[in-house]
Amino acid sequence: MKNLLLSFLCILIAGSIMAQDIEFPSIDKSPMDAITYPRSAAFANYLDADDPDRSPKIKVLYSRPYKNDRDVFGGLLKFGEEWRLGANENTEISFYQNVEIDGVTIPRGTYTMFADVNNDNWVIKLSTQRHTAGTTNRDMDQDVASFKVMTSETKEVREQLTIGFQKVNEGNVDMIVEWDDTRAVLPINLNAPTMESDDKSPMDLVAYPARSKYQNHLKADELDANVPKIRVLYSRPQANGRTIFGELVPYGEMWRLGANQTTTVTFFQPVSIGGTDLRAGTYGIFANVNEGAWEFIVHKNTQSWGHANHDEEDNIVTVKAATAKTPTTLEALSVVIDEVSDKEAHIIFGWENTMAKLPVMFK
Repeated sequence: MKNLLLSFLCILIAGSIMAQDIEFPSIDKSPMDAITYPRSAAFANYLDADDPDRSPKIKVLYSRPYKNDRDVFGGLLKFGEEWRLGANENTEISFYQNVEIDGVTIPRGTYTMFADVNNDNWVIKLSTQRHTAGTTNRDMDQDVASFKVMTSETKEVREQLTIGFQKVNEGNVDMIVEWDDTRAVLPINLNAPTMESDDKSPMDLVAYPARSKYQNHLKADELDANVPKIRVLYSRPQANGRTIFGELVPYGEMWRLGANQTTTVTFFQPVSIGGTDLRAGTYGIFANVNEGAWEFIVHKNTQSWGHANHDEEDNIVTVKAATAKTPTTLEALSVVIDEVSDKEAHIIFGWENTMAKLPVMFK
């Protein structure tokens, strides 16, 4: 009992010592604040699920210093020097979608903001470097964009640094920064253009007859022999040291016969595949891949990104084709169209060391 009481007293003493060591912070002289656009997105839990203003588009997290009788621009913040656009930790701006600023597309994400302060303009900069305070030793190589904005004089002096947003229209908003008697406005386009980066599986096109895609280069007496009959549009993934069939493309599963968008074939005249007649038009192609044989699936679901959620009701014809070994190892998926006769051509898909042929009969 004595030992138990001693242990209890030790716990109380230790707890008292630990409590005395804890120091809670007072309110900062430059308190932190956040501003969200649209403003109502900050209290999305009060909005209906289908309210368009429920989802944030932009959010700024910043610390707000006071003027305190100081001349801010040109005094506290000297012209020609860089400023963190706030105090304490560097100001962060988060874009929840791609935006465009002064013709530059900024990908969605979180950035820190700085400004070169000049007499009549600021150069606002965005950086991917985060978790920093101030401009000392910052990595300029992580700057992704800079924008020159003109400044103006406000009618009233603003005691505390303030950042806000003003809606221009459905697609544009101005981010406004005010402090002392100075205002700067950064226009932001919320409808940034969608521009693709380099694709690891570039798209390609193969036509039959091969020269049919060069109509403007053909002589008059060559046109009849080069009327377009087939065109295949597909994306070309590369092996990159991987084993393709049986691993990257598992046996027993459906494959889009390419990458990215669904591979399509356009027939410019009626054809027959596997005994089924098809009208002229554009169709999608998948394949059920098995060791030694593929089952080609010609379908109507051309506006798709692969076979996810594919509806079998869209299937038009399935054709089983034995596989064969390619003459050489193919690093990238390749498609060729082989003329068998004036009434028949084979669309041949090959990758790695495997190929399979889809026979097409012309009506």
